This record gives sequence, structure tokens and C-alpha cells, in this order.
Amino acid sequence: MGFNLLKSDSDLKRAFDEDGALKTHVGGQALIEGVMMRGKYNWAVAVREPDGNVYMEEHDLASGKKKNGWLYWPVIRGCTAFVESLFLGFKALSIAAEHAFTEEANEETGEEGFEFGGTAMAVSMLLGIVLGVVLFIVAPAAVTNLIVGEYDDKTLLWNIVDGLLRIAIFIFYIWLIGRMEDISRMFEYHGAEHKTIHCFEHGLPLTPENARKFPRLHVRCGTAFLIMVMIIAIFVYAITPINALIDAWGVHDSIPKLILVMCVRVLMMPIIAGLSYEVTVKWAGSHPEHPVVKVVLWPGLQMQRLTTHEPDDTQLECAILAMKQVLEREEREAAKA
Repeated sequence: MGFNLLKSDSDLKRAFDEDGALKTHVGGQALIEGVMMRGKYNWAVAVREPDGNVYMEEHDLASGKKKNGWLYWPVIRGCTAFVESLFLGFKALSIAAEHAFTEEANEETGEEGFEFGGTAMAVSMLLGIVLGVVLFIVAPAAVTNLIVGEYDDKTLLWNIVDGLLRIAIFIFYIWLIGRMEDISRMFEYHGAEHKTIHCFEHGLPLTPENARKFPRLHVRCGTAFLIMVMIIAIFVYAITPINALIDAWGVHDSIPKLILVMCVRVLMMPIIAGLSYEVTVKWAGSHPEHPVVKVVLWPGLQMQRLTTHEPDDTQLECAILAMKQVLEREEREAAKA
């Protein structure tokens, strides 16, 4: 099936960038034995079940409606998109978990399938947030305090060391979990997601043969976004007047001072996420061939060498099926317009 979302030759010309790739908004996420694709109006999941069949599920997006209000102002819209993506991602993962391990769950529990309900999802999200704060805020700050000394003694050096430690911990964490068999397979589906999006952006029919030709790295990737968050955080934390707070509140003991620094870092995360969204999604995503963009996104692209693996044709098939569900919906909406 072909997808003609552009109404004229002039639309087509404006939609393609310098290397012939269609500028598109479609994104996705790797799942347990599957892929989720997200468009303007809906998101779709394709999961490979133990019997070899592919389970499909599609849902409307609330954000498919017109985006108005302060929640979609620059910077703030990055926080909104992050929260929306977080909840959508967990819901997609719960669908994948329910269908990817059906037979194993039956054998071990005697129950019909595996269910990852709302409570389990909420607990998982909470534990994930706590783990993220401990690994990427508390641990780097504590180690930096031991290496450099107290925050207000050498503020600039403290922020640089803290930021570099955060990036190093992240890289090691991704490398470590990537050695797990299930995560390694998820990284293969991540590669399938990227190759499928590349294939669509370059106007080729969506087949495993065509998708296989493209690289597994992509500028619009959550991995690149996370690396950008950590880089921007170094600059934002360096100019945040924490020393003024330390003096104003009379916090001079080492431990309370460190706790204050950590708390300010947590409170600043929405601003950092919003700025990172503007850089990686709005600016870089719209100008992928710009020389400055290539320099800015280079660290995130290199990080994708850890978070994406080469997929096989069955994994590409899942990504393509999910993509087609999204594109079919957009074709219908375009016909209505």
C-alpha cells in the first residue's frame, strides 16, 4: 500500500530536506518483542507473540487535537511532551509484556496470559524515577563532593565534574543492561524502528528489504535527547545561583549544603528537559543536515551505537506494521481535510 500524505508537487518539494529525506513527525519506541509507532492522531503497537504471530493494537492520541494553551509554549511543551511520552511508553510496554510472554506465563502460573495492570505500571514508573534520581543526581553529586570539595568552593569545576560523572554513569548503565539478553533484543527492535522511519522518510515502500538498507542511527531519538539533557544540564547548573541560596539561607554545613544542591538540581530538571526538547526535537529535528546540528547531535548519535542493534527481518516486520497503522490513520485524516 502506498501513502500519499502530500497534496501537490510543491508540498512534496518543501517536505524533503537536502539529502532527499522527508521531514516527518513520526516517532517510535522499542518494546519487549515489538515496536510502538506514534503519529499525529494515533499510536500503534506491533508485538511478536510466542507462536510467531504479530499482535496489533491502536489507540487515539489526545494530542492529535489542536494544541493550545500555555502547556504548548516553547520550553514548557518539552516538559508536556516528556510526560505524555512517559505515560504512553509505559502503556505500550504493558501491552507488549502482556502479549510477548503469553506461553511462558501460562506455564509458570497456570493463568491466562500475563497482565501488567495500572498498579504495577504506577509502581514501575515510581521506581524508575527514584532510580533515575539516585543514579544521575544523588550519586554524581556525592562523588563530586568527595573529589572536588564543597560546592561553593569551586563551583564551576564542581559542575563540570558532576556533569561528566553523570554522563559516564549513563554510558556504563546502558552498556551494562545491554548485555542482558532481553534488553539486547529490545535494542534490536530499536534498530528496526529507526530503519523503518528512515525508509519512510526516504520515500521507499515499507518492506524489510528496503528498511534493511538504512542506518540504525537517527537524529530524532530518545537516546540523543537524554545525552542532550545531560550536556545542557552542565551549563544550566553552572549559571544557577545556588551559592546565593547557600548564603541567603545560611547553609554552611557540608551535608545540608549538598542536599540543597541536589534538591535544586531536581527542581531544575523540567527546565532542562524543555530546553533539550527545543534543541533536539524542534531545531535539530527540522534541520538535520545543518553543520551545527551535526556537531551538537554527534554525542547522541554515537550513544545510539549502544542502544540500537542490527535487527532481523521479523523485527523489521513488526516496526513496519506499526508504522503502517499510523500512516493509514494519517491518510484518512488527510482525505477528510
